[in-house]
Amino acid sequence: MARLIRLAARAFNRSLTLRLATEGVTFGQWIFLRILWRGDGLSQRELSNRANLTEPTAHTALSRMEELGFIVRRNAEGNRRRQHAYLTERGWQLRDKLEPLAVEANDLAVAGLSDDEQKVLRKALTLMIHNLEHDERAAAKRGQKMPATRSQNAF
Repeated sequence: MARLIRLAARAFNRSLTLRLATEGVTFGQWIFLRILWRGDGLSQRELSNRANLTEPTAHTALSRMEELGFIVRRNAEGNRRRQHAYLTERGWQLRDKLEPLAVEANDLAVAGLSDDEQKVLRKALTLMIHNLEHDERAAAKRGQKMPATRSQNAF
């Protein structure tokens, strides 16, 4: 099951990446744009949490997005260290171009599945995610920490 889900997620990401590239946007930038379209003005920490990415990864992506003119970052009032990301006009305009590309990738992926089959699939995947998140929280309560994804002793 895990292998199939991983392969499906990889195929989804590649399909969308191909489409986003036509507008000069990377998959990583897409993740942050989607979050900001739903809630502009978030801090780097809030963005990294919502994207399930590390803060250094978020920082790199946001820096590039700022260079491209998709966002501006401003310090929060009363806090010189905490920056918030705000979409520029260009960042907002990308929404009308990029969201249809994501819909196209989704439609392509579920072609041949009935509405009922899509509903069952969505429910099953949501339950699986919930079950695995519960397992991770239970491990944390037992004192188990998530191992780093990069080995400290890489050759």
